[in-house]
Amino acid sequence: EKMLYDNGPLLAIYAQAALATGETEFRDVANETADWMLRRMRAPDGGFYASLDADSEGEEGRYYVWTPGEVEALLPEDHYPAFAGYYGLDKDANFEGHWHLSVQQDRNELAASLDCTQTALLESLQRSRDILLAHRQQRTPPARDDKQLSSWNALAIRGLAIAGRALQRPDLIAAAQEASDFVRGKLLLDGRLMASYKDGRARFPAYLDDHAFMLDALLELLQSNWRSGDLQFAIEIADLLLEHFYDPDKGGFWFTANDHEKLMLRQKPIADEALPAGAGVAAFALQRLGFLLGETRYLDAAGKTLMYAWPALEQHPEGHVSLLAALEEYLYHREIVVIRGAPDKIREWRDAAARIYAPRRQVYAIAAEVSGLPGALALRKADRNRTLAYCCEGTSCSLPLESWEALAGVLRGN
Repeated sequence: EKMLYDNGPLLAIYAQAALATGETEFRDVANETADWMLRRMRAPDGGFYASLDADSEGEEGRYYVWTPGEVEALLPEDHYPAFAGYYGLDKDANFEGHWHLSVQQDRNELAASLDCTQTALLESLQRSRDILLAHRQQRTPPARDDKQLSSWNALAIRGLAIAGRALQRPDLIAAAQEASDFVRGKLLLDGRLMASYKDGRARFPAYLDDHAFMLDALLELLQSNWRSGDLQFAIEIADLLLEHFYDPDKGGFWFTANDHEKLMLRQKPIADEALPAGAGVAAFALQRLGFLLGETRYLDAAGKTLMYAWPALEQHPEGHVSLLAALEEYLYHREIVVIRGAPDKIREWRDAAARIYAPRRQVYAIAAEVSGLPGALALRKADRNRTLAYCCEGTSCSLPLESWEALAGVLRGN
């Protein structure tokens, strides 16, 4: 199967790895993953479908697997050795007598063994992939699960927003915004988030993960391209978390809302499983929104959740990475940079800042004409004739910086 909830987070990881290391291989994986999501998983309404099945024509993996003979017959003779070495066709079968293509050799080592440049190798591999992809499209494709889930769409939105910044791809940011608009337009009914959309209907009250992942995604999306509607949506989601899921007595978040159908056991999970723990993501995102707006309700809920989870964090930290990420920002208040000014100039500064790897730094570029900002954001005054950058750590902010050179010095730690 190919799952949206895997590919959205992996897209973010590979895009950040490409930014951190400069490795073209990470960049290629990120770009190809994003392109696949837009090509195969995106619905006409802007949302994203849930998954592709593993089976086609009654066999698991049939659509995706090959044999060496089949590949050799399709590729030009001088391209096959590179492709076979890179993807393991010269090794034993890895899936029920067939070959599921996966990288088996380092690019540099393979280029050296073939006595060619890495550029020539990459061009050969790309041409070979294009040929095989065109041939594969003649096969019967696996079925697609066309449910559109709030939580999984949120993971896709987050991945696209991060990749759009890191890879300098506005098309990915635009796709993330369209998906956000889909969730808000189709899955937010009468002020309450729903979990699933299918056949033109939103169904089932949303769970903790739906809200937590969406809040986290919206904060990433706001950094990629500010829209006041996205901030308002984020505040709505944060308030729903506190009103319907948060335990004000002991801390932590219930998985179901307080007005959900009655269950024998109402759970309050904190451990990461196949997906990040909703409680950890909620604490992380509420903390970020709380510092951005100076809203103590959000900060208090995040802090109390960390206190509630502390025994588990001490005993099994490896099982609670989402909460550890929130704890890190709780202990070491990370940077928030708010850039105000004319649209063209703030975009220029924002994009330049995005090229500096700093995963715990948040950068928001808000045009001077945007008014009515809530909370502490109202204090980040704008001047259309000047570009101003407010650098904050937690709730403590510096005087505004008026040049990119000054801001770059702060961002690079000079």
